[in-house]
Amino acid sequence: MTTRLVEGSEAFAHAMVGAGCRFFAGYPMTPFTEVLEHMASALPPVGGVCMNAESELEAVGMVWGAAAAGARAATGSTGQGLSLMQESIAEAALAGIGFVVLNMARGQGDYFQATRGGGHGDYRTPVLAPSGPAEVGELIADAFDLADRWRNPVLVVGDYYMAHTWVDVDGAEEMLEPRPAPAWTLDGSSGGTGGAKLVSPLGTTKQRDGVGYDLAAHYEHADQQRRNMAEGIAPRAETTDTDDAEVVLVAYGTMARYAESVVSLLRAEGRAVGLVRPITLWPFPEAAVAAAAEGSRIVAVYENNAGQMIDDVKLSVLGAVPVIGLNGYRTDSSAFGISPDVSVEQLTASVRDLLETS
Repeated sequence: MTTRLVEGSEAFAHAMVGAGCRFFAGYPMTPFTEVLEHMASALPPVGGVCMNAESELEAVGMVWGAAAAGARAATGSTGQGLSLMQESIAEAALAGIGFVVLNMARGQGDYFQATRGGGHGDYRTPVLAPSGPAEVGELIADAFDLADRWRNPVLVVGDYYMAHTWVDVDGAEEMLEPRPAPAWTLDGSSGGTGGAKLVSPLGTTKQRDGVGYDLAAHYEHADQQRRNMAEGIAPRAETTDTDDAEVVLVAYGTMARYAESVVSLLRAEGRAVGLVRPITLWPFPEAAVAAAAEGSRIVAVYENNAGQMIDDVKLSVLGAVPVIGLNGYRTDSSAFGISPDVSVEQLTASVRDLLETS
């Protein structure tokens, strides 16, 4: 068995190809650009296609078509680019087309965008949040499986730090063969038969002379599908030392890596600190957060934004203990990377203050 050192963005690409993705489209935008470059190298040798689209609008449209035709497909960008994709992501959810979307974010300012979406209609997208490149392989595979099972776009949230961290990857990982196209996908074989298949955000009711779309029935079906998905996807979280914690930290993604170090340091000093790391941002692991908060004095949410995930934490705790936000938005002068004042030392000092004053 061999291992090789790869950049995080290559780990994302390696995971997608290994999970059976055979079509990828995107438009360069840091820190997503390197993922697109690695997909352009990785897909042709396995019979796949990577498209450098004219913009994010064309990229998501190409993925729409590839997924509707039966391919495991993916796209992505950073938050600004995903803003352009929101209409198509919403319509894919209404049409029942599953594909994977990467958000290689700048900081964590896109939490609301990922978990609430910016498109139209009553739709939701499952969201998975690895804490680093080492976890990417598992969660990317899960994302494609969820997209197939629920016929719905699924988001995977990364960031600049993950894209540019170098990690060891097992060179002997199994590469899945592309799965057979689902029966609902469009291959042209049913055209002209009177039973042609239809994939549309307006539903599967075919428009004929004197018969229009039954949008009420379609939206009712889409709503039920969303409810089934919310109930059928198990929320996931990793908890560390929360059984007796006086202060419970909640953090996801890269920020959770800092929080893990702080918990380890303070536990070595005999301080009662724990951590909940949400892995699914939607559905949010409310029960895990509530259980960890039970018996604590305070819950502190550590995120690199002005305060977004804290809303979901408050909804989970429902006033049982105080919930406060730590840090705030911190980035370097390019607005791509993490600011030097996001540090284990800074967070440790903040948590010590909470232990002494709360």
